[in-house]
Amino acid sequence: MAAPHASFRDSVDRMFTQAARFMDLPGGLEEKIRVCNSTYTVRFGVRLRGQIQTFTGYRSVHSEHMEPVKGGIRYSLDVNQDEVEALAALMTYKCALVEVPFGGSKGGLCIDPRQWDEDELERITRRFTYELSRRSLISPSQNVPAPDMGTGEREMAWMADAYKRLHPDDINAKACVTGKPLAAGGIQGRVEATGRGVQYALREFFRHPDAMQRAGLTGTLAGKRIIVQGLGNVGYHAAVFLSTQDDALITTVIERDGAITNPAGLNIDALRGHIQSTGGVRGFAGGEFRENGMAALEDECDILLPAAVESVIHAENAPRIRCKLIIEAANGPVTADADQILRDRGVVIIPDMYANAGGVTVSYFEWVKNLSQISLGRLERRHEEARARLIVDELERLSADTGLNWTLSKGFKDAYMTGANELDLVRSGLDDTMRVTFGKMKDVWMSNPNVTDLRTASYMVAIRRIANVYRSLGL
Repeated sequence: MAAPHASFRDSVDRMFTQAARFMDLPGGLEEKIRVCNSTYTVRFGVRLRGQIQTFTGYRSVHSEHMEPVKGGIRYSLDVNQDEVEALAALMTYKCALVEVPFGGSKGGLCIDPRQWDEDELERITRRFTYELSRRSLISPSQNVPAPDMGTGEREMAWMADAYKRLHPDDINAKACVTGKPLAAGGIQGRVEATGRGVQYALREFFRHPDAMQRAGLTGTLAGKRIIVQGLGNVGYHAAVFLSTQDDALITTVIERDGAITNPAGLNIDALRGHIQSTGGVRGFAGGEFRENGMAALEDECDILLPAAVESVIHAENAPRIRCKLIIEAANGPVTADADQILRDRGVVIIPDMYANAGGVTVSYFEWVKNLSQISLGRLERRHEEARARLIVDELERLSADTGLNWTLSKGFKDAYMTGANELDLVRSGLDDTMRVTFGKMKDVWMSNPNVTDLRTASYMVAIRRIANVYRSLGL
């Protein structure tokens, strides 16, 4: 039976149009920003299991107003051209919103990675990399992929190695992809980045009483009831950070085989271990299991956190959603029709292009690290520690000389005299990005009477920045 919602691509186009109509863009510029520049379809064969297996892959380039273009590669049987083009468009707007110097791109391979063993996946990935490379669709200066659904550090390491073998004279070859393992040129904090960004986005929202008032929320994140749909990499990190560091209650987790609920809060690490060992949430002792997992989206809660695939909240179930705030950890989990229904009902949505921008933000840090050939913090860390020690020693000397005889606590001294390492700097940069970006969105949201939601505000901020680049290029 057909899904009761428009396509993901249609939703992205409609949300773009909703924002653009409030902007005075020169003739033709709106269409230039909207359209996808190019999409390449590649079909290649790999000899596996005694015969040639043919695979279909896509790489879409939405906008080259800045280069390189940036966007993940997903492995899924559901990959198609429309989906890839919609995701590429969203990447363009996302990069502009958080001010990282990339255009938007996206890629995918029609494959179920669970059907192939590791050696087979490596051969497929390396051949896919070759097909992308010969069309300049993977390059440190032109097109930089990253992990997405069905891919991770392992696949990025294979791609980076394959690219280096094809381009042995490229000193920047490691920067051809991001999301690599640390040993292969990755950066600390990249695995957690998107989930960490979701946490920082919620923290920032809760710092603004006027924003909270619009959602009917008060207080802090402590004790807030959160439903998480999808406990993959993004959902897991967001859930574990929010529950252990902000004292929020993850009351329900929805997975492929159903939903698990505990009003007192789920133990996310224990649940993650159960999923990894059994393949689902069924049988987890720490909560009540329900087979109809998607119905749990309609449970009452404070915050709904969809972190899996697009279009899970649509026109059919949107009227039954009972939360005050939705934060889109996944790309496009709310369709355009559902977005309108929820806004009319007073539900505030923190949009995907902002909420899950942690991944591309930290990917930018990794790309810069690879180009500079040096780890973040390596030059200044010990200098920071030495200057801090000078201050501490001088304070304690003055105390002794004046007879006060007080000392700084060991905990304070240790923390103050420890220079920032790479992970500290990555988290600091990500936190700053989420704070500054929310401020720009909120200014539009609160100051423009025509703008009643954060999604429209985010599109307007992004479109304006892209338009300014095109104007500066003489278009």
